[in-house]
Amino acid sequence: MSVPRPRKCRKVCHFPRTLEFAPVRAEGAGPPVILTVDEYEVIRLMDREGLSQEQCGRAMGVARTTVQQVYAGAREKLAAFLVEGRPLRIEGGDYRLCRGGEQACGGCFKQRYYEQYARAKGEHSMRIAVTYEDGQVFQHFGHTREFKVYDVEEGRIKSAQVVDTNGSGHGALAGVLNALHADALICGGIGGGAQAALAAAGIRLYGGVSGGADEAVASFLAGELAYNPDVRCDHHGEHHHQGGECGSHGCGEHSCGGQ
Repeated sequence: MSVPRPRKCRKVCHFPRTLEFAPVRAEGAGPPVILTVDEYEVIRLMDREGLSQEQCGRAMGVARTTVQQVYAGAREKLAAFLVEGRPLRIEGGDYRLCRGGEQACGGCFKQRYYEQYARAKGEHSMRIAVTYEDGQVFQHFGHTREFKVYDVEEGRIKSAQVVDTNGSGHGALAGVLNALHADALICGGIGGGAQAALAAAGIRLYGGVSGGADEAVASFLAGELAYNPDVRCDHHGEHHHQGGECGSHGCGEHSCGGQ
């Protein structure tokens, strides 16, 4: 009996900033159209960035035939969204977030982070990132200009440095944290889309934290950090759709490779 070849996860550069769209008059519009994250990425690369199918395949680490299949399915879903006036949600799929350590990235700003902040992960080491502004835990994840990054070994802080986010925002910040090799994030408010992006990158989230950044990390290491597991961000009235939890993108069942 032949064993089916495992599906290869598709590399996604950034998690989508907006995860849900709805018509102005949605009464009786029917069930939402579900566009997967990898389908979104194919649409972004080909229809927004102007890449060919072959270039798109190289960027996502899959064959051109796979791109053809994904693109055709995505276009069909977008047509249903437009013609039938149904809501659209972006979630799930077979994907992994790029952290900038691959040759095909072609000069992505995350490559600098990935190389500069590379580290050997020991059994008792971890890297904690904190949304940072003037010594405090910054309260709006999607507008974070700096992270303070702490390297911890044997439960003690060995080093800390402030890292600029290069003007990234929302879902792109999860890619920055992934490139920084972060294991955990301490922050204030954070929306559902960013939460889903962090979960997809395997980064543990401790939201709803305020006060000094150094003090928050010290409390975390002491097992005394007060955080809100149900934190939501409604900064400026933004609406965030609560995306999937860790593992919901399905790659655990396939051959993702390292996150």
